[in-house]
Amino acid sequence: MEFKHISVLLEESIDSLNIKEDGIYVDCTLGGAGHSYEICKLLSNKGRLIGIDQDTTALEAAKDRLKEFSNVTYVHNNFYNIAEVLDSLKIEKVDGILMDLGVSSYQLDEPQRGFSYMHDAPLDMRMDTENDFSAYNVINEYSEAALRQIMWDYGEEKFARRIAAIIVERRKNKPVETTAELVDIIKASIPAKFRKEGHPAKRTFQAVRIEVNKELKIIDKTIEDGVNKLNTNGRISIITFHSLEDRIVKNKFRDLQNPCKCPKELPICVCGKKSIAKVVNKKPIEASESELEKNPRSRSAKLRVAEKI
Repeated sequence: MEFKHISVLLEESIDSLNIKEDGIYVDCTLGGAGHSYEICKLLSNKGRLIGIDQDTTALEAAKDRLKEFSNVTYVHNNFYNIAEVLDSLKIEKVDGILMDLGVSSYQLDEPQRGFSYMHDAPLDMRMDTENDFSAYNVINEYSEAALRQIMWDYGEEKFARRIAAIIVERRKNKPVETTAELVDIIKASIPAKFRKEGHPAKRTFQAVRIEVNKELKIIDKTIEDGVNKLNTNGRISIITFHSLEDRIVKNKFRDLQNPCKCPKELPICVCGKKSIAKVVNKKPIEASESELEKNPRSRSAKLRVAEKI
């Protein structure tokens, strides 16, 4: 299956980086290289792009997409390790960082990856297929309390308690091995009148995917490490796809701009923490009507940008 992914907020995210032709840029989520292709077009031979992805299939697709450019370095890693990656390449500072936190269309649409509740496949959901930990482990090994918690925290699933209880009951007889089995459990857990609000499995699948790939736990540190690697006036641009991610990015950018934790009643700051970045757009940038028509998946996308001081 060909690796296809429609890059969301493409023009907006590239514009937000203020590309310098001789700058160094990092695409933390290289994917199908849609964003990176546009970055490379703006770079001279003195510029450089570092493309990071934990999905080897994505990396191979990106190498093919960017084959006309000789100034790209490909790294198979998790963007959580951005500081270590740049250190290993002996790059002290960069001029811009892009993160697209969405699951690629390819990953969603390839049945065997197990991301989709629309196809029957083994329970997988690993973005890094070399990782041993998968959705199977979450569903069959987590306690009922832990399952309930991740569905509530990461999926905001109001029937989390009931779904978790039925998962645990079903797996007593045999492991839950496929996406279809999990969908069946979810449908049995949610009263019929509530199944009209989109697909009933959407929130649970999102929650399990986030847990498998530790998606939310790594954002905060990645932003901080990334900003520390930016040159002055360098920018970090992040595209999120659900409220949990967006809230983390928004709060982290705010803390980088206003790091002081002194009590409000103190007349002056005594903690000594200084602002290291400024928020570029107070409100997130969202997809235009024309983009929504071409790519409905962009509806939930939000772009936030911060600049190194």
